[in-house]
Order: sequence, then structure tokens, then C-alpha cells
Amino acid sequence: MTTLLARRHILAAALLSSLALAGCGKKDATGSAPAASAPTTASARVLAVGTDAAYAPFESQNEKGEIVGFDIDVVKAVAAKAGLEVKFVNTPWEGIFNALNQGDRDLLVSAITITDQRKQTMDFSSPYFDAVQLIAVKADAKVAKFDDLKPLKVGVQTGTTGDEAVSKLQGKTSTNIKRFESTPLALKELEAGGLDAVVADNGVVINYVANNAGAKFKTVSDTSFTPEQYGLAVKKGNAELLAKVNKGLADIKSDGTYDNLYKKYFGTAAAAASAASAASK
Repeated sequence: MTTLLARRHILAAALLSSLALAGCGKKDATGSAPAASAPTTASARVLAVGTDAAYAPFESQNEKGEIVGFDIDVVKAVAAKAGLEVKFVNTPWEGIFNALNQGDRDLLVSAITITDQRKQTMDFSSPYFDAVQLIAVKADAKVAKFDDLKPLKVGVQTGTTGDEAVSKLQGKTSTNIKRFESTPLALKELEAGGLDAVVADNGVVINYVANNAGAKFKTVSDTSFTPEQYGLAVKKGNAELLAKVNKGLADIKSDGTYDNLYKKYFGTAAAAASAASAASK
């Protein structure tokens, strides 16, 4: 026969057992544990787009501090087609790729040339802009071709394809290569007389020369420069976002949006500009 003390021990054990079961996870009405919440997808949150806003007309800051430019408008149009929400974050060029790889940025747009080396650490969209290197010099300079720059002081933006080209010509450790945080800073130094030339992407050089007539620059092209293409960059392996971006790019090219943006910033149709660039090679 069970004693009173024994009955108390039995009741206490039953209570502890029920508490332990309750702590294992709540059940829903069907008797199964609730499913874990789905991870946030690219389309369900605001994507941080890194850009070095010192490269007009592709990306720069206006008098209000807003980031504007051809690249910015392209990404906005792509995002609208792809159902993505984006915000632009001014990111120094020197750290822009690390910001992507570390997950601090979801997407990069910054007149980024697609190269085999960069493809090893990030994925690129379909190309959206054709470019080539261009030389800027003073109007009275005797420079007629790229090789003429070999003994001269040449400004480049650090880590760009212009930097790579001049490094191959003069040697990477040449003291005549002057590296700057941005191309406009290099062009300002050329204007001030501290450089003999600047090598950079044609779009930014042409824009600077056109908007700074007082600098009295001229541009020099060279057939040795390799044609380049810009792409939007995503973190390596982010296939979902890359597919959305490529679909958005295809859509804005097919419906005329891209051509309208190109004309707005460069005054001509994209197809005509590409043909002219190819003919000069």
C-alpha cells in the first residue's frame, strides 16, 4: 500500500517529467514542431550596393551629397525590373572588393572592368558598358602614343586597369608612376603640372576634359590598349542574385531603357559608341 510520502514523490516526478517535455519545443495543432523561418532572400530586403562615387559620369556625388551617375541609373533600372530594393553606399575603391567578399555589400557598381583575375574572387553580370584606356595630357604635349609615356610621370588610380597598363609599360615599382585614390585627383595633379599624363578609362577622361576646358587637355588613344567591359559584381557563388541582375539587365536593354540612359550621359547610342570604339582599335 502506497504511503503518503511515496505518493508525494510520485507526484513530484510526474511534474518534473511534464516540465522537461514542455522545454523540448512547442508543438503546433498537428503535433509537429513549427518549421524554421526561411532565410531572407535578395528580393525581401534592401541590398547594399557599393560604389566609389568619385568617377563621373559613372558615379559621383551632387551638391546635395546624393550619389548619381550612369551606373547608378542603370542599377536602379535593373532593380526595378528584377523586383529588388537597393541603397547605394559610397565605398572607397581600395576596399570595395573586400567589402563585397565580407558580405558588407551585396552588389558592386563602380565602372568595374571584368577581368580573369577578378573573376576568381567574385561573379560578374553580363557586360553593360564597353570601355578602353585613354591618355590625358596637356594640349601642347608631344605624346602621340602609349610608348611615349615610358620615361614620363604618369598618374593612375590605384588598383585599376589603367594602373596595370602603366605598370606593364614602366615596371610596377617605377617611381614615375603616381597612384591616386581617384582619377579626378590624378587629373587635377596633371592640371597643376605635377604629372606629364594620366591613363584611365575613356568615359571618365572624356567627361573630365569636356567639363574642364580651362585645364587645356587633349586625349590620346592607342591601338595597344585592350578593349574592356564593365560588369556588376556579386559575391562569389550568389547565383540567385546574379540571375536576377542579369534578367534585369536584359530587360532594360530590350525595352530601350538602357539606350535612353546611355544617350543621357554620353550623347550617343550605345551601339554607335561600341562600333566607333571597335573601329579605333
